[in-house]
Amino acid sequence: MEPIKQTITSILQDLREKKEKASFENPEDLLKKGLARKELSHVKFSSFAKGVLRLKVDSSTWLYYLNLRKDALITRFSEDLPGIKDISFSIGSPAQKSKKHCNSKK
Repeated sequence: MEPIKQTITSILQDLREKKEKASFENPEDLLKKGLARKELSHVKFSSFAKGVLRLKVDSSTWLYYLNLRKDALITRFSEDLPGIKDISFSIGSPAQKSKKHCNSKK
């Protein structure tokens, strides 16, 4: 029979590992924790590899704004994603938006 201290340590270690895996499995939750509601509508997860979190933003304005906040975001994201070393932003399509404004008249 193992001592209670080893049992508790083992359980806590398992919980930490599950928490780390959960962050990798659902990056949208990671973004929700780290970004404001207004920012979320302009940002989408692209990938995470070799410690670099890659995010797509919808305009150069948001690219500039988020680059100014990069250090704070790395600090905030590293709580849930310990392997993060850097964040890379690029302009792309962060959300599938409906094309209601692009009415073509034929």
